[in-house]
Amino acid sequence: MSYSVLIVEDEPVLARNMLLYLERHGIACQTAASGEEGLALLDEARPDVVVLDHNLPGQDGLTVLRRMREREPQLPVVMATGHGSEQVAVEAMKAGAFDYLIKPVSLHQLKQVLDRAVQQQRQALELQHLRAGGVAAGAPAAQGLSALLGESPAMRQLRARLQQLVQAEERLSEGRSPAVLIGGETGTGKELVARALHFEGPRRSGPFVEINCASLPAPLVESELFGHERGAFTDARERRIGLVEAAHGGTLFLDEVGELEPATQAKLLKLLEDHQVRRLGSVREQNVDVRVLAATNRPLEAMVQAGQFRGDLFYRLGMLRIELPPLREREGDVVLLAGRFLERAARRYGKGALRFSDEALERLARHRWPGNVRELGNLVEQCVILASDAVIEAEDLPLPVMPAADLGALVPEALQEQPPSLPEAERRLLLSALERNRWNVTQAARALGISRDTLRYRIDKFGLRP
Repeated sequence: MSYSVLIVEDEPVLARNMLLYLERHGIACQTAASGEEGLALLDEARPDVVVLDHNLPGQDGLTVLRRMREREPQLPVVMATGHGSEQVAVEAMKAGAFDYLIKPVSLHQLKQVLDRAVQQQRQALELQHLRAGGVAAGAPAAQGLSALLGESPAMRQLRARLQQLVQAEERLSEGRSPAVLIGGETGTGKELVARALHFEGPRRSGPFVEINCASLPAPLVESELFGHERGAFTDARERRIGLVEAAHGGTLFLDEVGELEPATQAKLLKLLEDHQVRRLGSVREQNVDVRVLAATNRPLEAMVQAGQFRGDLFYRLGMLRIELPPLREREGDVVLLAGRFLERAARRYGKGALRFSDEALERLARHRWPGNVRELGNLVEQCVILASDAVIEAEDLPLPVMPAADLGALVPEALQEQPPSLPEAERRLLLSALERNRWNVTQAARALGISRDTLRYRIDKFGLRP
C-alpha cells in the first residue's frame, strides 16, 4: 500500500528510525521536530496520515492534534505517548486520534497501525461514494457469473468468455491485469458483467468502486476520480482522496467512459500506463493497484477518428474487449427473463403468484426490445404494480402498437422501390419517421417502437440533421 506520512517527533534518532523503516517499505515520509513545524508542513506535505508525539517543545501533542483536526477533519492521526501516560492516550482518543502507541515504539507495529488507518479511511470514502450514488450499505447486489441470466447461445458464449478472463487473471504471475472494455447497447447489462469479472476473480475481497462518467458534471469527474487537496479549487475545503485510491487492491469500473473530457482521458491513460495518480493540487504521485474496467454504448472507434476520444487510451482500454448481445439476438431469453423478473417483482410488491398468459409471452417474444433487458425489467414491474388478476394477458402489456398501415407509411418510397444496404435502409427509415413527425424525437421514437435514447443515438450515428 502506497501513502505518505508526516512524523512530528522531537527525538531525532527515533524520528530518523521511523523514516528509514517506512521508506524501505515504499512509504513517503517527512519529519518535523515541533508542533508548530508540523502544522506548517501540513499544507505543504499533504500527508495521508500523521504520527504525532505528545511531549513536544512548545505546543504539546494534544493541542497540535486538535488544531490538525480542525484543519483536516478526515486526516487520521496516530499519537505516540510515553509509559505512564495512559490518561494522555485517553484524551487523545477523545480529541479524535485514530490510535495511540506507547513508547518505545515498535516499528513493525507502527507500520501496521498506519496501514490500518489509511485503509479504513479509503474504505470510508468508498462507502460514502456508494451511499451518494444511491446504493445502501449492505444492500444485496447481483454479482458473479450466476447473475448473467439466459440460456441462449449468445449468453452461453458470453459466460464462457468471462470465465476465460477470470481464469487468466487467476494464473497471472507478474504484472497487473489488463483493462477490459465492455461494449453493448443501453440496457444490456454492462454493469453486471463488470461485477462478474470482479467478484469471480482474485480481487473479489477488494473494493468494487463504480463511477458513471455521464452522471457527473465534467468539472467534477476529475476530482471524483483522482481526489483533491484542500484549497485545490474554490470549494475544496478539505482533502479528499479520489475513487482511484479508494479502489486500491480492487476494481475501478468506469461506466460511460466515452463521456470523459480530453484532460481526464490523459490522466486516465497515465494511470493505466504508470499505475500512479496525483490528486488535484498535489505535486506528489501515489502508486495505486487497481484493475480498470470500462463500459460504453458509444462507438469509440468512430469517436477516435473524429478526434473526440484519444486513440492511445482507446487501444489501452480495449486490449481485452467484450461485446454484449442485445436482447433481440438472445433467442428464448425473453421468456426466461420475463418469468424471473415477474417472480421477483411479485414477491417485492406482495402480489402472490402471478404468471403471463401464452399470448402475453408470445407478444413479449416478438417485441424488438430497443431498451434491452432494462426495458423488459421495467415493463414487468409495471405489469406487477397494475395487475388485478393472477394472469397477465397480452392486452395488459404496455407495449407500443404500430398498425401495419402506419408502418408502411413510414417506409420511404425510394426504400420500397429498390432495397439498399441495411445501414442505408435504416438511415432512410429514421429520416422518414423524423420528418413525418416534424423532428419531434419523442413522437418519432414512439412511431418506430424504440426508446428516445435509442433514436438519439442513431441520429448521432448517422449524422442526421433537420
